[in-house]
Amino acid sequence: MAYRIGSGVDFHQLAEGRDLWIGGVKIPHTKGALGHSDADVLLHAVCDAMLGALALGDIGFHFPDTDKAYKNIDSKILLKKCFDLIDSKGYKVINIDSTLCLQAPKIKPYISQIQQVIAEIVNISVDDISVKATTTEHLGFIGREEGLKAYATVLLSLK
Repeated sequence: MAYRIGSGVDFHQLAEGRDLWIGGVKIPHTKGALGHSDADVLLHAVCDAMLGALALGDIGFHFPDTDKAYKNIDSKILLKKCFDLIDSKGYKVINIDSTLCLQAPKIKPYISQIQQVIAEIVNISVDDISVKATTTEHLGFIGREEGLKAYATVLLSLK
């Protein structure tokens, strides 16, 4: 097939004493995401979307949280590995659309930097990467700032 589309979603708890990484960018905040890796919810969702587009499993299959090699790993490395995998299958990324769900902090000041980080890894223009954010109007675990969630959709095509 010439085109493949994939979607990904990821959730992480928030806790004090952790750095908050979103889209490969360290964002100042009183809490950070908990996880085996750096818990970058956005990059994990993008990884799952790329893998899902080619029915290659998910991030947990390729980088299990039981493997000490991935303990505290920079999720930009995981994204690069996923990109290399889809590249080896003869596909390239056309565009990425993503949405972050978090009550705080506001990420608008960091969106262009996030786009640049992702663009460099997956070899596309920043104009082909959409990063949006929304709150949950103080509803649920996201609204109480107990966690955050990201969605991503990726379109791939044959090279």
